[in-house]
Amino acid sequence: MDNAATSFPKPRGVYDAMMRYANELGASAGRGAYHEAMETAGLISQCRQRLNTFFNGENPNHFIFTLNCTDGLNKAIKGLLGPHNRGHAICTWIDHNSILRPLNALTDDGWIEQTRVKVGPATGLVDPQDIRRAIRPDTKLIAITHASNVTGTVQPIREIGRIAREHDIPFLVDAAQSAGHLPIDVQADFVDLLAAPGHKGLFGPLGTGLLYLRPGMEKIVRTTQEGGTGSISEEDRQPTFMPDRYESGSHNAIGIVGLSEGIQWLSSEGINKVHEHDLNLVRVFIDGMSNIEGLTYYGPQGVRNRMGVFSVHIDGYDPTELALILENHYGILTRPGIHCAPLAHQTIGTTAFGGTTRFSFSPFLSKQDVKFATDALAEIAMNHVTA
Repeated sequence: MDNAATSFPKPRGVYDAMMRYANELGASAGRGAYHEAMETAGLISQCRQRLNTFFNGENPNHFIFTLNCTDGLNKAIKGLLGPHNRGHAICTWIDHNSILRPLNALTDDGWIEQTRVKVGPATGLVDPQDIRRAIRPDTKLIAITHASNVTGTVQPIREIGRIAREHDIPFLVDAAQSAGHLPIDVQADFVDLLAAPGHKGLFGPLGTGLLYLRPGMEKIVRTTQEGGTGSISEEDRQPTFMPDRYESGSHNAIGIVGLSEGIQWLSSEGINKVHEHDLNLVRVFIDGMSNIEGLTYYGPQGVRNRMGVFSVHIDGYDPTELALILENHYGILTRPGIHCAPLAHQTIGTTAFGGTTRFSFSPFLSKQDVKFATDALAEIAMNHVTA
């Protein structure tokens, strides 16, 4: 139950595709005219096509591959803001360090100013009108974490995106926890830049991620890295066309073919079906925790505006102790701590006792699995089990 860190297990097709690449291809796309290199290039292109369909993008070549979500967020933030484009940025108190730290680095260098919009302490929700009120004439970016990795709170990105589009401000969405769990339509949601990991809800392996740039964004998002692309090699300047503009160096081909099969599995299952399963698990988890004395869970106290990520605290246990008991006595794997989101924990009041113990779901968990977890929490709270 630590799928917010990385999903496990993956669909069978993910492993099969990666093994086939390793055993039969093993080539670098764009670095040869032989069959294996050409087939690898085709598989990478197929992954872009699948991503474009899955997220309703405008052009598959505007999905660029990254190392992870953090890499994609940095490419977007530092490509938009810096000494070349000074100004103001907006984020929130529920955001992950992958947004907070790049913005702080730019602020510390004196290149930008920022406004961090507070969220409701009980729900973790941001009021879109607070985003609107934070906009200044020099605002150059609005960045939002779609679903909190601490509270599971799902933000109203479509409403926020509409506000950003009205003001012609680039809107960056961190979909680290939502991609593959919730429907995301980059056109309907007014998303200009979407960053997501490949290795969480999209079921690719670690070392994969993506950044989508709405057509036109490539004109204002500078490159943060240049190098070999396998294209127009006779030129010693970075290509200006997509996706090569942002993809330097050989691709993580084995990872991308795995990611492609993860996307294919989600598409065949249907994201709405996957999302409904997640909500069913949420209902079971909330119901199972409802009468446990001494237990607190944070974020929305019902199914609305949340997904299957829960932070819990049991009186008398620190987060790591609780996680060790869950593993050693019940075989349940969770993540304790501050979860790289210090302002989120300040907001919900859990910093003083070292954060929380986090449960996070996947489509491969059952209602019985979740009931087992809540039964374990009840037993721990009642009997004061020791690690």
